[in-house]
Amino acid sequence: MEIRKPAIAGTLESSDAQVMVEPCDSGIDFTLDSTVIHQFGDQIKAVTMATLANFNVTNVKITIVDKGALDCTLKARIEGALLRANDQFENLPWGGAIR
Repeated sequence: MEIRKPAIAGTLESSDAQVMVEPCDSGIDFTLDSTVIHQFGDQIKAVTMATLANFNVTNVKITIVDKGALDCTLKARIEGALLRANDQFENLPWGGAIR
């Protein structure tokens, strides 16, 4: 999937994450700001990279501001931002259909 435009998903509320994606020409530019970065930073990065791989995204600038989101919440926010970045608002493959 190619990122066509900047997009955002999520909030800055407790137990949530705000994910911003932008087009990029040089691989995956990953930035993380998290209240639990020392405990879960590696896990957050692993979930992010796996989700990007599921969408076949190879070029993206992704910035995550995490406020203690669970893995499932983080994945949903990343998926939402990626779909918004491509103006995909109908026939969304929710419910485990995205692999």
